[in-house]
Amino acid sequence: MLIYLDMCCLKRPFDDQSQPRIRLESEALLSLLALESEEVQFARSTALLLENSLNPIAERAAKVETWLKSRPLWHPPDAAALQAKTGVLMALGLKNFDALHMASADIAAATHFVTCDDRLLTIAKRNQMHIRPRVCALIECGQELIK
Repeated sequence: MLIYLDMCCLKRPFDDQSQPRIRLESEALLSLLALESEEVQFARSTALLLENSLNPIAERAAKVETWLKSRPLWHPPDAAALQAKTGVLMALGLKNFDALHMASADIAAATHFVTCDDRLLTIAKRNQMHIRPRVCALIECGQELIK
């Protein structure tokens, strides 16, 4: 199983933990990350590295970068195919980085695309016939995989 966590998931532990949803999502993320093994792997993409480099909070960016670089980064084998898929997803209503991440997950053959972005989830569910990885909320994925 290959899981693609979008940037909002990776930054969740650094958000305001006094909010119950954020705390639950942070716990779900940390529990999912603890599952990494031969059976459960996480796609670490150059798209994630790029978006993370734009984080204005250096300490958060450094911690996410450490995780991203802890394993090899996935590079798209065909930049034109990634660009084309990103364009298709943007036409469906996804924002730039959301579309890039979704396209990266698709081309990397991820089984799950995990996010805590409600807008992205809504658009993905409405267009699920055009999106290959299963798109799910962070807590939903955690409930499914953590037993």
